[in-house]
Amino acid sequence: MDLGPSENDSIVTEFVLLGLTEAPALQPILFIIFLLAYVATVGGNVSILAAILAEPKLHTPMYFFLGNLSLLDVGSISVTVPAMLRHLMSNNKSISYSACLSQLFCFHLLAGADCFLLTAMAYDRYLAICQPLTYSTRMSWGIQQALVGMSCVFSFTNALTQTVALSTLKCCGPHVINHFYCDLPQLFQVSCSSTQLNELLLFIAAAFMGVAPLVLITVSYAHVAAAVLRIRSAEGRKKAFSTCGSHLTVVGIFYGTGVFSYMRLGSVEASEKDKGIGILNTVISPILNPLIYSLRNPDVQGALRRVFTGRRPSE
Repeated sequence: MDLGPSENDSIVTEFVLLGLTEAPALQPILFIIFLLAYVATVGGNVSILAAILAEPKLHTPMYFFLGNLSLLDVGSISVTVPAMLRHLMSNNKSISYSACLSQLFCFHLLAGADCFLLTAMAYDRYLAICQPLTYSTRMSWGIQQALVGMSCVFSFTNALTQTVALSTLKCCGPHVINHFYCDLPQLFQVSCSSTQLNELLLFIAAAFMGVAPLVLITVSYAHVAAAVLRIRSAEGRKKAFSTCGSHLTVVGIFYGTGVFSYMRLGSVEASEKDKGIGILNTVISPILNPLIYSLRNPDVQGALRRVFTGRRPSE
């Protein structure tokens, strides 16, 4: 891929996204399924955000991070699904070069922020359970804002680096991407330039934004588990494990799909499995997060009921 003209290479202006299926009979069905999934995801996450804003009891660091996670989920599904819906209902499967790079940038910006935000949530649970006496000072409003701000800055830097590095590659042959959105593994496959530098940058990003946060989350929850097991009250242990269990479930889904998405960079042929993993990463994970955090959380459930019924929260 090349941003400017060259004597021997034509300028890339667009790609063709093959999408989930080329069978015309399946496309209207998939359109309805993913439209409903998109509406449910946006509605669920916006409801969680509204409940957090409306309920004073939820004005705590944990729910501040959860509200930001809901915003990221709305953003991540909005980056991929609306374009996929348009392609499902149109014979034109093309996406412009600039739109492809914009989609890539936004996807990595939001996914990177997700990594750091999940780490901040684990740190919050560690402080709340293992260091309760200093929790209010070590997780002050200023520190909460700083953690979210740093997540955005680090994620923005990585997304910009990956996008600029990708734009230096040259693309030859058919500009066809066997996927439903633009991402690095699929774009590497249509490049006729060496992708060694790009893969190195992706490896460094994976270590800094994937492995390091996962290690911190694991260490945090190891301390949390040890502290919870020392709680004598069965009810106290149940409540602590319930809160942490929701977060660990989200972490497992997020990192599990991310690992499978990028572990097959050396594959020459794009597999249908990549599309399935892409759906898990961009659709299933955002739609499950509101359910995971609300199903076993009476505070969130109560706040959601008050939002939908219009009742004032109890002081």
